[in-house]
Amino acid sequence: MATTALTGFSMMSLFSLGYLTWDLMSPNQVENEPDQTFVDSSPVLQPPHIIFIMTDDQGFNDIGYHSSDIKTPVLDKLAADGVKLENYYIQPICTPSRSQLITGRYQIHTGLQHSIIRPRQPNCLPFDQVTLPQRLQELGYSTHMVGKWHLGFYKKECLPTRRGFDTYFGSLTGSVNYYTYDSCDGPGRCGFDLHEGESVAWGQRGKYSTHLYTQRVRKILATHDPQSQPLFIFLSFQAVHTPLQSPREYIYPYRGLENVARRKYAAMVSAVDEAVHNITYALRKYGYYQNSVLIFSTDNGGQPLSGGSNWPLRGRKGTYWEGGVRGLGFVHSPLLRKKRRVSKALVHITDWYPTLVGLAGGNESLTEGVDGYDVWEAISGGKESPRLEILHNIDPLYNHARSGSLQKGYGIWNTAVQASIRAGDWKLLTGDPGYGDWTPPQVLPGFPVSWWNLERHTEPRKSVWLFNISGDPYERFDLSEQRPDVVKELLARLVYYNRTAVPVRYPSEDLRADPHLNGGAWVPWVGDEEEDSWDTVYQKKNKDWQKKLKLSKSRSFFRRLHTRMMSDRI
Repeated sequence: MATTALTGFSMMSLFSLGYLTWDLMSPNQVENEPDQTFVDSSPVLQPPHIIFIMTDDQGFNDIGYHSSDIKTPVLDKLAADGVKLENYYIQPICTPSRSQLITGRYQIHTGLQHSIIRPRQPNCLPFDQVTLPQRLQELGYSTHMVGKWHLGFYKKECLPTRRGFDTYFGSLTGSVNYYTYDSCDGPGRCGFDLHEGESVAWGQRGKYSTHLYTQRVRKILATHDPQSQPLFIFLSFQAVHTPLQSPREYIYPYRGLENVARRKYAAMVSAVDEAVHNITYALRKYGYYQNSVLIFSTDNGGQPLSGGSNWPLRGRKGTYWEGGVRGLGFVHSPLLRKKRRVSKALVHITDWYPTLVGLAGGNESLTEGVDGYDVWEAISGGKESPRLEILHNIDPLYNHARSGSLQKGYGIWNTAVQASIRAGDWKLLTGDPGYGDWTPPQVLPGFPVSWWNLERHTEPRKSVWLFNISGDPYERFDLSEQRPDVVKELLARLVYYNRTAVPVRYPSEDLRADPHLNGGAWVPWVGDEEEDSWDTVYQKKNKDWQKKLKLSKSRSFFRRLHTRMMSDRI
């Protein structure tokens, strides 16, 4: 197997100019890959091949075309030749974004509106949800997933291969070592987490995950006949989530960055950039490109103290400020009618479900009841987005703001509850939105973890914020007191959505999930015939929530969980 390492930006600049005309033959190369010439001249006779690439924790400022110190020539070129989505929204943490992509439903409609699915929780994507890959299978697609799942695995029925994917290769939990694939959920509770279908892939240990996953995608492209059946690939990179790990050759070009975390993080982004090059090369080589749609998206905002940057946006991963929910995204495809432009159309991650089902030839009956909109005409043709509003979330379990009350919500909404909604130009936040400072890219070699607490609390007792996001995308001018009329309207919209919410699914952890009881790996531990018997199912209309939280000591648990999440230990 031939290998060529990326050793500097001179190499990057070369393939940024002609990245679709030659192959790096990097560690992403498929072993025994057939030697073929380009066969991309065939006419379009079937629905398009769809390649959805998702990165993990990549911040708004962590891509070249946003003037970052990180170099991404391949992603920049793909975005420049396609459509950049500059009004694109995702969720602030991993599980919610993936669940909304796969179901097209807001979290309040799947019960996943609180936190993430932890490895030992008997919880997963609800079985009554028809997933995007299942719909695409119905429409004749061959469906494949590679990478991070993070939608639960306590039963086999939760696994990707039972939720619409013909094949699966990747990790089931939220964070693993990039080489050993060990995943820990607390001290002493560690296990191996790399899976081939429904089996543990023990033999792949030691291979860098970004390379390994790219190699698998190339293998799928090399062995599938693009003329016989349309293809859907969901590549869910582990990168650039912690731990910060990268082969040395990617770190060298960033040796001038003083901040160690930023240096390692940048190297991981460059590895992803090279991986995307090798995938787009394979799309051309094996005859997919002319009838393909490639979508690139991050899953949530970046984590500044782990090397990420959302500058100049406010906030970070895990918050409902723009830095947590405004995502990187673009579409690259020969099928786009209006290319090489920036789209300001409002797009949300739930919109990919009906959009891709529509591209695949499905009718509206296949997307009935979803919260997403078909935005293909807005992306491809430059038309206005059918979406006018986004419910970012309503989380009744998150720490209630001490300064919030029903009175401060004009008798309409209890502003102690964490919630956020965008309607037109306006964005409303209630409760505790999370860390809300503006963090420039880190340039110092390092600083104490205690600096997390240096946020500027100019108004510490607030529980309502209102911003005109179109005119103030950095959320610097709170207009909640000047425009109570808008506040009341958006509070009423929260009430409307809350009436449609299902109970929160957040069960207690199950000791039977411990990898030491399951051969040393994270695997399903509950039989499919065993009924779910969660000892904690939170009802959205439960008025006695404070008493129950105190009785179960859950408030302190959620506070500790949030602290760990903010320090990126999940």
